[in-house]
Amino acid sequence: MTIFSAGKTLIGAATLAALVSGCAKVPPPAEAETETPVSVLDCVPGDYCPVSLPVKVVVVTMFEIGEDEGDIPAEFQLWKERRPLDMQIPFPQSYHDLFYDEENQVLAMVTGIGTARAATATMALGLDSRFDLSKAYWLVAGIAGVDPEDASIGSAVWSAYLVDGDLSHEIDAREKPEDWPTGYFPRYTTKPYDPDKPEPTGEMYKINEGLRDWAYELTKDLDLPDLDGLAEARAEYVNYEMAQKPPFVLKGEHLAAMTFWHGKILNDWANDWVDYWTDGQGEFVTSAMEETGTYLAIDYLDRIEKVDKDRFMVLRAGSNYTMQPEGKTAAENLLDENKGFAGMLASLESLYLVGGFVVDEITENWDEYEDTVPGVE
Repeated sequence: MTIFSAGKTLIGAATLAALVSGCAKVPPPAEAETETPVSVLDCVPGDYCPVSLPVKVVVVTMFEIGEDEGDIPAEFQLWKERRPLDMQIPFPQSYHDLFYDEENQVLAMVTGIGTARAATATMALGLDSRFDLSKAYWLVAGIAGVDPEDASIGSAVWSAYLVDGDLSHEIDAREKPEDWPTGYFPRYTTKPYDPDKPEPTGEMYKINEGLRDWAYELTKDLDLPDLDGLAEARAEYVNYEMAQKPPFVLKGEHLAAMTFWHGKILNDWANDWVDYWTDGQGEFVTSAMEETGTYLAIDYLDRIEKVDKDRFMVLRAGSNYTMQPEGKTAAENLLDENKGFAGMLASLESLYLVGGFVVDEITENWDEYEDTVPGVE
């Protein structure tokens, strides 16, 4: 039986049944099968592709400043310049083309800044039939603000808890009840840090902690670059012992919020907010924008077996402190940082050094990691 509309054949009943039953890879019409693509580069982005590239690691970066190579670097450029990411793959359904290392089967992407772009780019990649991501490890490698109570700029931080700083109620602090410490409070509660909080529905995700610990143990003793200017910048934080240390690798939790906040008061809020949603199990260390969106897409894709969410890692490196030092106001410090993050270049080098070490471990020992994920019994 064939379904008709206005005298034209739309779809065969057997094909419709396959679609309804959840068949994801419906072949193209018979007349197209005589021109089977021999490369993913022959496939039209968004259309069904009968061939796919195997992917061992996806490197997820968020932004680039100018060109992909040869100018002032941002998160993607060092990966592009220092690795054989020679295959450029059109990706018009997202922010930036993809680049693939055929020898090591590493795919690198630039999602664009912000939760929305990160989530949609990740979802677009996960649903793209040109790639086999079923066993791919995902490494988010991006810059971040870092809490001077815990680390110094240039330090690299592995996270297991991803806390969202946007999903909430808010009353302007000038109108909040006098006994409230903040006007920011969780949805479905009646006050800030209400102990009767609901189960998180996007406010917090916990990723594979065992994989995070494995990555940390693998990289904790790496010597990170202590570039010119870092010592001078961290010396301003005279009352923060960890902020004055040369860059190092550590574990700590991540707060994702679309607003680029700054200052001691908001830094205290970030610590309290992460502590609240992790039930005291997580310590706020890094602040950026994207992770809760990126991981939500990964979680959805895992449900249809396109990816394995247990293979997701988050690495952030401190490009700036999340609050001002003594003698400066929050506004003064933020405006100074906006002229150029004090730890930008150091954080990019740390991301590449630490993240690249893990990428190499996985790809060079694929027999060990293809079917066995650290942290998963």
